[in-house]
Amino acid sequence: MENKTALLIVDVQNDFCPGGALEIQNGVRVVEPINRAIKYFSAARRPIMASRDWHPPVSGHFRESGGVWPVHCVQGTTGAEFHPNLHLPKETVVLSKGINPELDGYSAFDGVTGDGRTLTKLLRHLKVQRIYICGLATDYCVLCTTLEALRNGLHVTVLTDAVAGVNIVPGESACAIEDMVKAGAQLATVDELQGLLGLELRRE
Repeated sequence: MENKTALLIVDVQNDFCPGGALEIQNGVRVVEPINRAIKYFSAARRPIMASRDWHPPVSGHFRESGGVWPVHCVQGTTGAEFHPNLHLPKETVVLSKGINPELDGYSAFDGVTGDGRTLTKLLRHLKVQRIYICGLATDYCVLCTTLEALRNGLHVTVLTDAVAGVNIVPGESACAIEDMVKAGAQLATVDELQGLLGLELRRE
């Protein structure tokens, strides 16, 4: 059976949650719906991938080196770990991004697996045609990942109850959702996932 659908969890890491170096307001609220999405995809035996910011200690991404952001998600630190309440299955494929100190690395497509595969190569190998995207932050990494997925010809559904944004500018996350839809993304909630995956399985 070909895997046509996959779940992509973007950057649900300690530094983006309460008490973290770059705390996203209500960022932790995405954990519970994402855990439900994980259960649905695991039950359907569909691939699950998780990206993470994995910055070197010195990076142009950081404010102290001329970037925009405070130091966060530095390789090997507690802040870079996935949130402890996020229940990632052992078969989850982890993609590390932001490794290059000269690049921001917002998109999960900038990430690589432990054996050096890009997300594009991984999706092609798995014959994935549609990805469901959730995680942090709506107005940066989720947005950039979604737009790049669409440019790569993938069908994309953003799980709206499983994303949260930085909102440096008020309303920026809502604008990001609008931009994703204009680019061709579909929207759904985690509660709708079970039915959507069930429909896919019946078609097979």
